[in-house]
Amino acid sequence: MLLLRRCHSLTRFGPLSTQRLQVAPAVASCAGRLWSSSSEDQRSYQRTHGPIWRHGLAGLLAGTGAVLAYGLHHHKAEQEETIRVQAIEKTSSFPIFSQEEVTSHRSLEDGVWVTYKGGVYDITEFVAMHPGGDKIMLAAGGALEPFWALYAVHNQEHVLEMLSEYKVGELSAEDLKKQKNIQTSDPYSSDPERHPVLHINNLKPFNAEPPPEILSDSFITPSAFFFKRNHLPVPPVDPASYQLMVEGLPGGVLTLSLEELKTRFPKHTVTATLQCAGNRRSEMNKVKQVKGLNWGIAAISNATWSGARLRDVLLAAGYGPDVAQRALHVQFEGLDKDVTGTTYGASIPLNKAVSEEGDVLLAYEMNGADLPADHGYPVRVVVPGTVGARNVKWLGKIIVSADESSSHWQQNDYKGFSPGTDWDTVDFKSAPAIQELPIQSAITTPADGAVVDRSLEDVTVKGYAWSGGGREVVRVDVSLDGGKTWQVARLRSSEKGQAPEPSIPPGRAWAWKLWEVTAPLPPEARELEIVCKAVDNSYNITVTTQPDTVAPIWNLRGVLSNAWHRVTVKIREDESEE
Repeated sequence: MLLLRRCHSLTRFGPLSTQRLQVAPAVASCAGRLWSSSSEDQRSYQRTHGPIWRHGLAGLLAGTGAVLAYGLHHHKAEQEETIRVQAIEKTSSFPIFSQEEVTSHRSLEDGVWVTYKGGVYDITEFVAMHPGGDKIMLAAGGALEPFWALYAVHNQEHVLEMLSEYKVGELSAEDLKKQKNIQTSDPYSSDPERHPVLHINNLKPFNAEPPPEILSDSFITPSAFFFKRNHLPVPPVDPASYQLMVEGLPGGVLTLSLEELKTRFPKHTVTATLQCAGNRRSEMNKVKQVKGLNWGIAAISNATWSGARLRDVLLAAGYGPDVAQRALHVQFEGLDKDVTGTTYGASIPLNKAVSEEGDVLLAYEMNGADLPADHGYPVRVVVPGTVGARNVKWLGKIIVSADESSSHWQQNDYKGFSPGTDWDTVDFKSAPAIQELPIQSAITTPADGAVVDRSLEDVTVKGYAWSGGGREVVRVDVSLDGGKTWQVARLRSSEKGQAPEPSIPPGRAWAWKLWEVTAPLPPEARELEIVCKAVDNSYNITVTTQPDTVAPIWNLRGVLSNAWHRVTVKIREDESEE
């Protein structure tokens, strides 16, 4: 019992109750994943948590001393860190600030403060001199480390010397400890760390998008900034024991390890954009409240994916013409589960799965590295040109079937309806599941509500455009006056300074186009209403097949939001002319 008292994470053992469960992280990690994102699952948890926790507690106490040893080691490390930070506080001549005080300084008006390795820095005067422009404001009120980890140029001695000139204090020991060692006692406690620049739409399960201006910086979205769409906790998967099962083919069940998937099948690479069905849902919420996460315009990103072709794996498992006579769909099941053991699932048409031009991958790499945990490590499906919901992550099983997936997310979600359909009249069986997405475009900069100085004489507008089904974006039209007059934007399909990508085969334009236009400020205008619309090679132009406003395409789930995107920008007159 002395060891139990010494082990920090086990000191709250006692009569089992809901209150005690919330403060027992060590027991929580043994008990497994008990919550899901839905209220129904949480009610199920409440009905069943007593027995589950008793089993978890019994298993813990029946184990060896490994857990206790870890607890003692962890407790000792925590004590050493606390002593180190307290020693710094005692010897430092700088004042001590709380994280709350640092967070209150996030603007040029209030001052711009950041933290780095326990130090607090007032960089307000440096913002205007920052070589990376105002992107430094993304770290305002928070830690620099996550940003500097992505931009290695900062890891130089002269940069640290420059930063030291702006030091104004030390972060409190308590907040530094929280910053380094955040632990929770819930099924999401093993989720990976995420970049703080992401705008969080939901914490558990984690769903977030990058600031829009980041999207138009890079043709390939850095993995850390790629939008995150999780339906359940991120499952911890051991790559050494990982197995992918393929069922429903004459050859019987095919089981593949990660190593076999990498060595038995040729590696293919595809650059493809993924977009959530709810991208731009926030615009529908302004018309009338819908059910779903309040996504802005950045639930879309572009990456390079590498892995085995699904077609090759199905052929190895026995796919042939006879199968095509009876099967219509390929179902996918993830390894992420809710409290009942139900996995995330989806399906795509068989002809997309087996087509040589479909480019469907069982991807194990993203942007040249192993898949990050949030993006499906170790294996996910990438279905180019298809809604993100069908690109199942943490792939565990593939089933060739005559039927669609019976998953909730295939049958009772991700479907489009008339604006006149409400939750009292909706019949999900009456609508097909979304597969290919319609044409989409959005303005990433300037932001809605931005101010442009008249002295600049012109304004640069940037954004993205993409169309589902492999249809290539061939034009983006931009207006500064709400659609009265239009200009054609410049398109690019590669990183700045790089040669353009080779000609895209018809029907296989899986990646977005970034666009940009610079136009003079209208001499009499005090405000600009900037609008964009895109055209693909099927001439699915939003001006003819989609309305110029959101209201006519509003639907109760807020999906397929692709009306003309609009931002309002004010023009600030020169003081000398006023």
